[in-house]
Amino acid sequence: MADRAPADRHVPVMRDACISLLSQAAQRMQEATPVVIDATLGMGGHTEALLEADPAVTVIGIDRDPQALQLAGQRLAGYGDRFRSVRAVYDEIDEVAQTLKPGEALAGVLFDLGVSSLQLDEAERGFAYSYDAPLDMRMDSSVDSEDPTAAELLAVISEPELKRILSQYGEERFSGRIASAIVRARANTPLTTTAQLAEIIDAAVPAAAKRTGGHPAKRSFQAIRIAVNQELEVLERAIPAAMDAVAEAGAVVVLSYHSLEDRIVKRTFTARTKSSAPAGLPVELEEHRPTFRQLIRGAHPPEPREIAENPRAASAKLRAVEKITPMARSTS
Repeated sequence: MADRAPADRHVPVMRDACISLLSQAAQRMQEATPVVIDATLGMGGHTEALLEADPAVTVIGIDRDPQALQLAGQRLAGYGDRFRSVRAVYDEIDEVAQTLKPGEALAGVLFDLGVSSLQLDEAERGFAYSYDAPLDMRMDSSVDSEDPTAAELLAVISEPELKRILSQYGEERFSGRIASAIVRARANTPLTTTAQLAEIIDAAVPAAAKRTGGHPAKRSFQAIRIAVNQELEVLERAIPAAMDAVAEAGAVVVLSYHSLEDRIVKRTFTARTKSSAPAGLPVELEEHRPTFRQLIRGAHPPEPREIAENPRAASAKLRAVEKITPMARSTS
């Protein structure tokens, strides 16, 4: 995988819908130079599509993974100063937005959540149960990263906390059995590889439950990865930060891949697209009026052709909102 070009390794999920929403937001910026923050740059697929589609747009790409930044930088070098990159976690959007230059306006923020194709396809990163690799799972696996690896987390976590993580983040119905099996196994031998962990989980899941639903380690690996990278805690901070940072008429566009992510996005969007006025209040005050409007009703799934082109898109849900101008709020 490592010797393939990024464009050959990654098909951007729901590319056309995302680019359309962001391009329209860019066109609403009037005299300002529109800037879009790609909060989950990865290998730069969405960013490349946006830069190609709209010559007026500048993109700032954020990623915590130095390898992703390097690959995306090489891929997008031809766009010159229309592309800038920042090594950061995406809940630092407010700090990144403060780096905009005079005359620029933040027209949009794009989130493509979850683990990237780069991380899944690099066996040594330890995200996949299908490869035997070091038990890492960090989105930032650089030498200066202070994040604990999956192996370090599993070496010290209590059984009740591990059960909670597997149940909550992985929606794993056998979380208790799996947590108990992991704690028993680590008492005898340190867990250091993905193959070890996958074997323990497989043995803990009843045979009848393994006849359907894919590999029995799938949900547990997802849960541990989310815990290692604190993905949901980061997302809880990042979506409001993006909504605060975008300019009036700007858009926040989010692709999520499982119910936990989508629930956070839906809840945050709903809080700002509905009036907060108490029931029965005769006049809606300005502070109670919604500050955003939905650009998409509910969550949109990918088209069948997109799933055929990129099977990883199958579970995707797209949501998008636009910041309302004060005049629009007063007349709504």
